[in-house]
Amino acid sequence: MRIFRRVLGLAFIGVGILHFTRPKFFLAMMPPWIPMHKEAVAISGVAEIAGGAALLPDATAKFAGPWLTALLLAVFPANIHMAVDPGQVERMAKAGIPKWALYARLPLQPVLILLVLRATR
Repeated sequence: MRIFRRVLGLAFIGVGILHFTRPKFFLAMMPPWIPMHKEAVAISGVAEIAGGAALLPDATAKFAGPWLTALLLAVFPANIHMAVDPGQVERMAKAGIPKWALYARLPLQPVLILLVLRATR
């Protein structure tokens, strides 16, 4: 389980870094009702990096579970919006993400939450 937790942590760190190296991709996902898009992308990137880093050592892994669960729950409404709003679907298609992938990721979010909680218990 320790190896899985560390792989998961590195994945969160990697995605968090992408918020800064590829911000346009994440900005394209932002629903209009979320204020300060650039700041929200940066904050969520820092939150992913921090949560992923907390998954790595045994001493902090138990704190990473609730942190990453809260993060995944916080971004879920934006994921739903991205899948059902025609404007968002069009922006994602221009970014190279097919419509099916927008729907496929919705049931994966709860699975990811369960994996995080299982890896940190």
